[in-house]
Amino acid sequence: MKQSSIRSTVSTKRVESSKGDMMSHEFKVEDVEYVRHGDTGFLARLYRPQGAGPFPIVVELHGGAWCRSDRLGDTVIHEALAKSGVIVAALDWRQPPAAPYPASFQDIHYGIRWIKAKAKELGGRADAVGVAGNSSGGHQAMLIAMRPHDKRYSALPNPPGASGVDATVRCVIMTSPVIDPLGRYRYAKERKAQGKTDLLDVLPSHDAYWGTEAAMDEAAPASVLDRGEKVEMPPVLYLQGTEDIAHPRPHLDRF
Repeated sequence: MKQSSIRSTVSTKRVESSKGDMMSHEFKVEDVEYVRHGDTGFLARLYRPQGAGPFPIVVELHGGAWCRSDRLGDTVIHEALAKSGVIVAALDWRQPPAAPYPASFQDIHYGIRWIKAKAKELGGRADAVGVAGNSSGGHQAMLIAMRPHDKRYSALPNPPGASGVDATVRCVIMTSPVIDPLGRYRYAKERKAQGKTDLLDVLPSHDAYWGTEAAMDEAAPASVLDRGEKVEMPPVLYLQGTEDIAHPRPHLDRF
């Protein structure tokens, strides 16, 4: 594993309010290879507001049942944050079948340390890094924030120039997270048994990423709290609709 400095500029955007006031930042977008495993590099798409700074930073984690999608999945969120003056690092990471749990957490943990090490260069604040995620990305955001010192997740050595940098974050934003992987897995099985087809793709993804129900429960944030693990608990913004079939409300309430 090594970190590369490959870059490609994607675009520059500027948005004005309808009244003509500058309510939004111009921002630059570029893809940067932040980590490499063997012959495969993994990219971070960086959204960099232009202006005085330094800006806060959000590491954003896409959804896709831990097995699908990529850093482009939540572009509408990335752009909105960048317009408001937040640097966004949207990460790709290893996925099944080649890399089940906890590989993605290792890459995300590394990515947080990487962006902290580059914060000054990017016009950001290393002391104001948060993590956000949608669906399975929301689950990963919460768990990595709770367990920044977990040796399984911190297995990759620090990026160049990041001596002493850790993966702690200042806040978490979750949108419709799979906050209870085991609960969602059993819920999807129940719906399948009832002849409902809306969550059929969930089951093979859970199996591919987690392997066992024990692993799903071990990595469920509510179960972590129930077991009394010593964890970090930064401020959390939890966003979920009341009619969200894929993410049952009782799982939110339990957490």
